[in-house]
Amino acid sequence: MSDLQRAPLCYLATPYSRYPGGIERAFADAARLAAKMILAGVKVYSPIAHTHPLAVHGGLDPLDHALWLPFDEAMMNAARVLIVAHMEGWQESAGIAYEVAYFERHNKPIFDLNIATMVMAKRARPSLRDHSDGTTAADLEADRREFLQNTPLAHGKTPSQQGGSSV
Repeated sequence: MSDLQRAPLCYLATPYSRYPGGIERAFADAARLAAKMILAGVKVYSPIAHTHPLAVHGGLDPLDHALWLPFDEAMMNAARVLIVAHMEGWQESAGIAYEVAYFERHNKPIFDLNIATMVMAKRARPSLRDHSDGTTAADLEADRREFLQNTPLAHGKTPSQQGGSSV
């Protein structure tokens, strides 16, 4: 049994808002990927696969970071491992960058997933100086506020107000 299969919960990072084909395709691709991982014995939480249906069927803005970030952070706290799916656009995703930084600050392992081969590689940890640099809860909260301020939909604007697609 692998370390990932033994982990009580893994958090799956996938692109969403700017995914080629839109958020519906991002949801479907994330759900398929999460299902494959569950079949492989990995207990995985996908913020896209698990919350997109809530947004669509509950009338919530799927792109409102101010709404979703507190829930995502609770799940990141609960998860022992981050798995970054190398789907198209993953490197440009502000959400994935935030999730990676969050897991690094909390000294939790990060795995990169090649979605074509389903092979995962554990990332080398940042230097000791990088993850024991005195980061405080206040620093994390400042980072959270900065993320929300610099993310277009963080101010309660709808996708149509931002010129993007809506559900």
